Order: sequence, then structure tokens, then C-alpha cells
Amino acid sequence: MTMTPSPRPPRRALVLVLWLLALLAGIAVIARSHFSTDLSAFLPASPDARQQVLIEQLQSGVASRTLFIGIDGADGATRSTISREMGRQLRAGGLFDQVQNGDHSDWKDAGEWVFAHRYQLSPAVRPEHFTPEGLRNGILDTLSLLGTPAGNALRPLLERDPTGEAARIAEGLIPATAPRTEGGVWVARERERAVLLASTRAEGGDLDAQERAIAAIHSAFAQAQRQAGDKAGTARLLLSGTAVFSVQSRASIEKEAIHLAVVGAIVMSLILLAAFASGRALVVALLPVATGVVGGTAAVSLWFGNVHGLTLAFGSTLIGETVDYAIYYLIQARQVGAQGEPGTGWRHWLRVHWPTVRLGLLTSVVGFAALVFSGFPGLAQLGVFSIAGLVVAALATRFVLPSLAPDGATGQGLRRHLARATGVIVRTLPRLAWPFAALGVAALVLVLWQGNHLWRAGLASMSPVPKAAQELDAQLRADIGASEAATLVVAFGGTVEQALQHAEAASLRLDALVNEGKLLGYDSVTRFLPSQRTQAQRMAALPTAEELRARLPEATAGLPLAADRLAPFVEAVQAARGLAPITHEEVRAGTLGPIAGALLFERPGGGWAAMLSLHTPPDFRHATVADALAGLPEVVVVEVGEALADVYQRYLHEAFVQVGLGALAVVLLLAAWLRSARRLFAVCLPLVVAVLLTLGGMALLGMALSILHLVGLLLVVAVGSNYALFFDELQRTGHADEDTLASLLLANLTTVVSFTLIAISKIPALSAIGQVVAPGALLALLLSAAFAGGWRGRRGLAG
Repeated sequence: MTMTPSPRPPRRALVLVLWLLALLAGIAVIARSHFSTDLSAFLPASPDARQQVLIEQLQSGVASRTLFIGIDGADGATRSTISREMGRQLRAGGLFDQVQNGDHSDWKDAGEWVFAHRYQLSPAVRPEHFTPEGLRNGILDTLSLLGTPAGNALRPLLERDPTGEAARIAEGLIPATAPRTEGGVWVARERERAVLLASTRAEGGDLDAQERAIAAIHSAFAQAQRQAGDKAGTARLLLSGTAVFSVQSRASIEKEAIHLAVVGAIVMSLILLAAFASGRALVVALLPVATGVVGGTAAVSLWFGNVHGLTLAFGSTLIGETVDYAIYYLIQARQVGAQGEPGTGWRHWLRVHWPTVRLGLLTSVVGFAALVFSGFPGLAQLGVFSIAGLVVAALATRFVLPSLAPDGATGQGLRRHLARATGVIVRTLPRLAWPFAALGVAALVLVLWQGNHLWRAGLASMSPVPKAAQELDAQLRADIGASEAATLVVAFGGTVEQALQHAEAASLRLDALVNEGKLLGYDSVTRFLPSQRTQAQRMAALPTAEELRARLPEATAGLPLAADRLAPFVEAVQAARGLAPITHEEVRAGTLGPIAGALLFERPGGGWAAMLSLHTPPDFRHATVADALAGLPEVVVVEVGEALADVYQRYLHEAFVQVGLGALAVVLLLAAWLRSARRLFAVCLPLVVAVLLTLGGMALLGMALSILHLVGLLLVVAVGSNYALFFDELQRTGHADEDTLASLLLANLTTVVSFTLIAISKIPALSAIGQVVAPGALLALLLSAAFAGGWRGRRGLAG
């Protein structure tokens, strides 16, 4: 007795088990993955010196760890009470290395340390400062301050510090743009608002830690508000800073990704359910989509060690293409002809249609492969995600779907209507081939005329931070008097000592700008941690006790401060001569340690960097500082806006090159496969015109295009190549069965709908991709039908 071979795919159980194991492994990788949202992922992996400074600051610099806090509402006394209590709680919580709100009760130790080391820290300590004339000038300056508000603090120190070194150091440490003090805490200069500034211990890139710090601020405010009584009920907490933006962006991207996935799945399910009239077919159709998203995310995590939020959200865009594979199979694998044996539809699909789907997949992979080698990690992640997701989805379609639905989706649903609609399209549109071609030429002229102006959107266009949040951030920075963030000045060195010496050299030139009124001031670690060389010079300038006693009578002649009252001063100078040099380790271990850590830090690649934070007047010009510091070794001046613009232009140029190389690779692949110049032209023409018409439409609408619009164009080619190849197959065989026509229209419908949902997303980066792919994919189908008119009169399309 002979046994009839099973019509089902061989090794069905093995295929399903392997697929489930792979899916579970991918989910396990994703569960342990680290997700980030900072835009530094879209900065170059091999930056120049200026870009490296920018990247370091975005990833771990003080700017990435600083939070700006405001308290609005209630009355002034209540706001002050809340501010003091919040400051106390946040300092005790351990999540912040510094919390400043004008309450100096915790700075007593720092003040005593500065006073004890005043002769090592004061920039006035030079040999001429201790001549009779220099001493007299210093004493006169100190006496003149006794009648000011600071006089009460200076009077007890007069006999020990008559030359005012402590006052001079304090003046340098207090920012020129510091907020005013009211009720013992900081308040905004132009608003009824208490303000605080806090720096987290965790790096800016540790978003989980930043989220905990932000939650601690909200908790501290709520508790302080309760303790302040009934009057505090109207108080309102304001919070901003880079960390706030990053955490909010992550939450926004995650929320939007889930929203898009849910809405997209519902809409897609309704379309597929109507098309297949089968719940089972619907579930089977979504399996390659889920497999592709899991595979793409896991591949990025394994390759890069983290997954950017935009990459994860980009997964929703794969629904538009990966579901096409399932649609092609479920519709095209139905039993063909009267001789068809039940359970063999998958064999027919593998023999007739799989080669075309496989070629479409290869063109997509080749196109996206160019992004993998990008010098921008974010762009490389999109490339890896796309390739892995598409390949995994295609493999699931090729091996898993035949095991679950050997004859595809046997229910009719709307397929017959879809086939008829497609038949009308393919019989009608070829008459418009020349008008479409003319429109393509016109679009090309418009795009070339617009040139670079068309691609004028910047790196910030990918940020999901709303305008209102940016305006609040600017307000709080101004209220607190934060240093000017648009210009970065950094001194480098292989050691701490070298970095400090280079920072001191920069400080001398910045001092000149302050004296000229071109700068209000600046912050530098060298104010409380001078280089060893500078400390040695200052110690060498201190006179002996005998020399100082001999000079004081002449210096104090005729002054209300007699020389015989200054014995404590002589003793202090003598004691200072025996002090050990201040070291980096000593400062880091003290109260000033957090400030030192913010301004002096070890670089990720080795060496040290000292940051000089500028306080600028309203008419400040970046070129003023750049020109003043020009020529100094190991000192870099970065204009953040200009640096970001340079990075983005490099980013855009590289992306154009890579997309161009990807397009060339696709053409070469098609040429090798089709082996016909005519067929190659027929496949490529609708894709080229679809891209041109999409760009032309955006140019007419005045849209500013970004790098992600360019990625969207690559997706148009990836999706559209499937349509063009199927029409090429129909033209070659001359047979257009209902199932193939229905699968093309349904696949296009799901793609356009999914990308339309993405186009209205609140995340600008996703919206940019959807704005391109939704119209581009529709045009790709219509143009493929229009330019494939050479076979419309053949059999299969006569009616």
C-alpha cells in the first residue's frame, strides 16, 4: 500500500517550535534592554573636537544633570517656607549632589575653608600686593565696604583680613546674574516666584535615576506644601531642565508608540477582517508583524547595547510593510484552478509568488543596509531595526504561515471587490502615464529649484519637547540666572593640573572681557581650585612676618586702622606660608565637591576637562569670546547652535550619500535579477516618479524636510518595489488573477492607513516618516499600474 504524502508543509511542528523559541528569546532580550531618548544618539560617532565637547555635555555634563525649579502662587512668605523645606528634604535625600536656593545655612563649612585658604585662592596675591602701597590700597578697599550691606559680615574679619581677600574670593564665586534673595531664599528678579537649582548625582543619560530625582522633587514639594499650611494650597511647582525633557520625551514616545500600536492594530484588524471575513486569518496575518517588531528591537539591543526611543517607535512603521507579506501569502496561496488539491496552496505561492516577494525583500534590505554603516548611531539603529524586522517578518511568512494556513485565507470577504477595483485601476491608469511622467518632470524641476531650502529642518525637529515646555525652561533659566548655555568654553588637559593651567590661561582673557563690559562674569573651578603652579606662585608672594610688620606702619599711616591692631593679620599670613597645596581630592571631598565635579571632570576617552560657564549681557556675541580665546592651546569654544547646525548638515549629507548608495545597490540588484534593461526601467520608473511627486507635493506645501523625511523616502522605495515587481511579474506572464490584484490593493490600503496614522502622531520624528510614506506608497501603486500599460491588453485583463 502506497501512502499519499501530506499536503501540509513538512516538519510543521519543528517550524512552529523553533519560531516560538525565537520569539520568546527576542522578548527576553527586549525585557533586559536599555532604552534611551537623548538626541546625542543622532550626533556623530566620530566627532571633531567641538562636537565631542557637545556630545560629552549632552550625555554626562552638568547641563544634562541640572534641574530648574520654580514655585509660583501663594504669598512670598509661603513660597519662601516651601523653598527652604524643599531644599532641606532634597539635600537629605541623597539623589542630588547640590541643591541651591539661597539658603546658605549648609555652607558654613565651605566659608570657613575658603577663609582658611584665602591666600592660595585670591587672584590678588602677588608680590606687589604686599608692598606698602599695595597693602594700603587693599585696606582702603576693605574699609570702604564697611558701610555697605556686606559690612556686617566683613567687620569681624577686619583685623585678620584687612586686605579683603575673603570678600574678593566671595565676589568671584557669586554669579553675576544670581537671583535676588528674599526671606532668606532665591526669588526671581522680575516675577513673584521662588526658585531653586538642583544637580543630580546620576548622569543625565541615566533616565531611570533622573525620573526618580524628578519624583523626589514632586514629593518634596507636596510635603513642604502640606507643612506650610492652608495658604500653600495655591502654590504651584514648575520644573524644567534637560533631564525633565529627556524623561518626558521617553514617556511621550512610549505612550505614543503604544497608542499607535493599539490604534494601528485595531484599524488594521478591521480592514483585514473585512477583507478575509475570518478571525483566524486575521490572527495569522498579524503574526509576521509582531515577529518583525520583536526581531528588529532585539537585534538593535544586541548590536548597540541599547535601543533609542525613536527606534522603538519606528517599529510601528514596520506594520505597513510587514503586514504586506502576510496579505500576499493569505490571498495568493488560495487554491488555484479546479485541479488544485486542498492543502497545496502554499506550494503554488512558493513557486509562483515567493520569488517576487523575496526580491522585494532583498531590495528593501539592500536599501536600508546603507544606513547601518552610518556615522550616526541613531541612524544606524534605524537601519538595523528595519533590516532585521523585515527579514524576520518575511521568514515568518515563508515558514510559519504555510504551517498554520496551508491554503491561505479561504474566505472571500471583500477580496472579489478589491480585485475588481484593482482591475479598474490597471485598465484606466495607463491612459494617464504621460501626464504622470510630465508631473514627475515638473516635480523634479521644483525640487531642484528649492534645493537645500527644502531640507531646512534641523536636528531639533526630531525632538518631541513641546514649545510651551521650551518657553518655561527659558523662563526658569532667566529667573535663576543660569550661565549662558549657547556658548561652551572648555579647557582640556591630559592631567588635572594641565586642565587647570589651561583654564587659568582662558580666565585671564575672559577677565579682560569682564572689565570691558562684554561679559558679566563667568564660573571657573580655578576660583577655588587653582593649579599647583599658581598656588606656588601665590605662596611665594607672601612676605615673612618681619617683612610684613615693617611695611604695615607705612601702609596704615593716617588710616583709622592702626598697624598694631593687625597682629592677627601677620599671624594669618605666616600660617598661610606653611599650608600644603590645595588638591583636587581635597576639594572633591569637601562641601565644594559637587561644584568642582560639575566644572572639572574626567573625559570618557581619557584626560580632563575644565568648564568655564559664561554669564552674558543681552547684546552678547559668541564671536567676542571666540576671538578672545583664539590661539590658546587646548581651549575649545563651542557655539551650541552653530555646532548642532554643522552636525546636522554633516548628518544630512551623509544620509543623502547613504540613501543614494542604497538606491544604487537596489538598481544593481534588480538589474542582476531581471536581466533586462526594459524590465529594469519599468520597475524603477514608478518608484522614481513616486519619490519625485511626494517631494514636489511637500515643496508646494512649504514643508521643511528633515533627515527622517529622507528615511521615509527610503521606505517608499522599499514598499513600492513590491508593487512594481508584482506588476512586472504580471506583465511578464500576462496573467492577472483576482487574488494577485486583490492582494496588491489590500496591501497598499493597509500601508497607507498605517502610515496615515503615523503622520498625525504627536512625535515629530514619526510624523515626518508618515507624511512621506502614506502618499508615497499610494503613488507607488498607482504609478506601477500606470506605467505597466504594456500588458493591459493581454489575457487576464480583457474584461
